[in-house]
Amino acid sequence: MNYFKVAEKFVSINGEGPRAGELAVFLRFCSCNLNCSYCDTRWANTTHVKYELASAEELVEYVKSTGVKNVTLTGGEPLLQADIARLIVLLGKSGADVEIETNGSVLLKDIALLSPRPVITADYKLPSSEMETYMLTENFSYLTLRDSVKFVVGDFRDLERAEEVINEYGLTNRCHVYFSPVFGKIKPEEIVEFIKNRKLNGVRLQLQLHKIIWHPDMRGV
Repeated sequence: MNYFKVAEKFVSINGEGPRAGELAVFLRFCSCNLNCSYCDTRWANTTHVKYELASAEELVEYVKSTGVKNVTLTGGEPLLQADIARLIVLLGKSGADVEIETNGSVLLKDIALLSPRPVITADYKLPSSEMETYMLTENFSYLTLRDSVKFVVGDFRDLERAEEVINEYGLTNRCHVYFSPVFGKIKPEEIVEFIKNRKLNGVRLQLQLHKIIWHPDMRGV
């Protein structure tokens, strides 16, 4: 039996993505294959992070015990966890609505073919992240209108690059598209002006609600 390394699990509202503002159970897994310059969960990726080992069945039982239907799988990079596909299916069969947040560098093909299929929120890492070379644009072909691409924006160069990617792959016709500012690096109104000036229909500005409601560094929210 495979066990998952769980850095934290809790109930809160979704701070971003298509279910922003809705209650959700969060399962945050350890380890990531990227090292973004602005990473706000780097603590979960360190070798000395405290975690609990839990089986897929134990995690399903925990989710059931909360009485909350939405489940967000996050990290770190959850797709690095062995047996993550099995966990997604078990959660779905238990009645949960599963969303998985992934960094855009792991192939989505197998996850997109699952039944029940999760909602996918995939990042596309822009230049300021220093991780753009790891992005798999093939992943866009597996997204549907239920899914999302999130561009975390740190500066004007990031905005311009995001526009290029959106246009090249027709993302606004394929899925939800979000611009989310790096906290403290770019003003939301600057992003709004860019969206207006470039007439980016179908692109949404999204602020991280959990960083507005609580302290930006607070965990478990």
